Amino acid sequence: MPETPSSALPRQIADAYVDALIDLDPVAGTYLGVPESAGRLPDFSPAGLEATAALTRATLARLDLAEGLPGAAADQERRCARLLRERLTASLAVHEAGEGLRAVSNLRSPVHSVRSVFTVMATESKADWAAVAERLRAVPEALGGYRAALTLGLERGLPAGPRATAAVVGQLAKWSGAADAEDTRATKGAAEQDGSTAGAAKPPAGGGRSWFEDFVSGGPDDLRAELEDAAQVATAAFVGLHDWMRDVYAPAIASAPDTVGRERYARWSRYFLGIDLDLDDAYAYGWSEFHRLLDEMRTEADKILPGADPWEAIAHLDEHGTHIEGVEEVRLWLQKLMDEAVEALDGTHFELAERVRKVESRIAPVGSAAAPYYTGPSEDFSRPGQTWLPTMGKTRFPVYDLVSTWYHEGVPGHHLQLAQWAHVADQLSRYQATVGGVSANVEGWALYAERLMDELGFLPDPERRLGYLNAQMMRACRVIIDIGMHLGLAIPADSPFHPGEPWTPALAQEFFGHYAGHPAEFVESELTRYLSVPGQAIGYKLGERAWLQGRENARAARAARGEVFDAKAWHMAALSQGSLGLDDLVDELSRL
Repeated sequence: MPETPSSALPRQIADAYVDALIDLDPVAGTYLGVPESAGRLPDFSPAGLEATAALTRATLARLDLAEGLPGAAADQERRCARLLRERLTASLAVHEAGEGLRAVSNLRSPVHSVRSVFTVMATESKADWAAVAERLRAVPEALGGYRAALTLGLERGLPAGPRATAAVVGQLAKWSGAADAEDTRATKGAAEQDGSTAGAAKPPAGGGRSWFEDFVSGGPDDLRAELEDAAQVATAAFVGLHDWMRDVYAPAIASAPDTVGRERYARWSRYFLGIDLDLDDAYAYGWSEFHRLLDEMRTEADKILPGADPWEAIAHLDEHGTHIEGVEEVRLWLQKLMDEAVEALDGTHFELAERVRKVESRIAPVGSAAAPYYTGPSEDFSRPGQTWLPTMGKTRFPVYDLVSTWYHEGVPGHHLQLAQWAHVADQLSRYQATVGGVSANVEGWALYAERLMDELGFLPDPERRLGYLNAQMMRACRVIIDIGMHLGLAIPADSPFHPGEPWTPALAQEFFGHYAGHPAEFVESELTRYLSVPGQAIGYKLGERAWLQGRENARAARAARGEVFDAKAWHMAALSQGSLGLDDLVDELSRL
């Protein structure tokens, strides 16, 4: 970690941590727009994980000294210190429990970091593409470190879940082109396979092109040979990891549970929410929201298809509702939706800087998880914030399922919050504006943004409003099944679904498939996500609850002083304070 003076205050300590972290994690550097990170990848080995933990411990020790200095009590320093201590403590607890040695998920893992970072790399110049080639050649070492971590996890009795492992094997097959090779092997039969090359790290034999080979096809002609060769190096590494996970790791963890139990769940929920959560209270809250939303959905469904239940109405909208035809057409339509939201909200409910007003709609790469997502702008805004739509092979897109989702991912959701943090980074610390985000704060704001657009009248027809309520219901179901199945809780007696029975992943999939109103492929992907990233999915609804509570407290405090609550001023102050854990968030929002 870079030396910091003994007089350094919390924001200086936090920013020195970011500098050191970027050196250890070039993927984080690329997302921040740091050019020096472009050709490298992190060390995912046990030694690399321990190096990050050592940085965390050293930073906490320096923070202990900084918090005792004159000036540390100022609001900006105090907020930064609260966030830094909470985040680093939660991260260290996860590391010391060995979670990095079983980091297998269909959404968040070193494999996903390695692939996704290429989607945000600069590709405008020959130098940019040279950095792409350099990073492609770094893939084998990065994945080798990841494999070493998983191997150590096996030795220490720390297995990943079988369901997540199977999903990642499938994703690796898609990304590497090995899916075609798998089909070929299945057709020919095991007797025709060359045993001497089984599991070898080489490009697929089935004729499929890898994601990396497709990615470099847009590079300059004079680097064509270099890029294609580097892409094959990366592809071979993905094939090798695919074969090892299929043939060695998956059999070794086949009898491991997919659920994590109360102790591990509490640790992960602290990491994603920034609080020591009362899990039983949160489970009850999920059910209360389920019942409230079910009543509202029935009202809207009756307006669309009289006498139908909500999911019959949704099925009707899938077939007969307003829809967009074509992948490029839906990308343009989503761009227009966000541009219109910016125009309508700027100056009325928010005050947006010009560079915050820009956000791009993109189509997610093949092989992504089913859920849409957002990537924030680089620190200098040379790369704008971007929303990503996984098409899952579809070319027809119902509108009801998109509108509130893009208010969540784009404007006024993730984009306004994360771009505003980048915009006011000079008033915060670099840590608060970038890597210090608390998942439930961010996802809670985005879900609050959906509700805000409903409150402001942006969902004027039953079609769009049922889609919004269905999205809210999905988040309530997440709280119920994520906590319920990992802790093995009982389904309440007043539930319309299997009352009194203990949750299992199979029951959770059936419940989510019915009440979340999404296709089977989406449900399958989502449930694997909840099983392999425990505690993250509950942050949406519980984070929204924190944002609503903070707003209500601030409104009540204004009223008690005889003042008018200015929602626009409150929103901008709230979006300009950086991230906080949920308890700290409610406290700070209530003061605004």
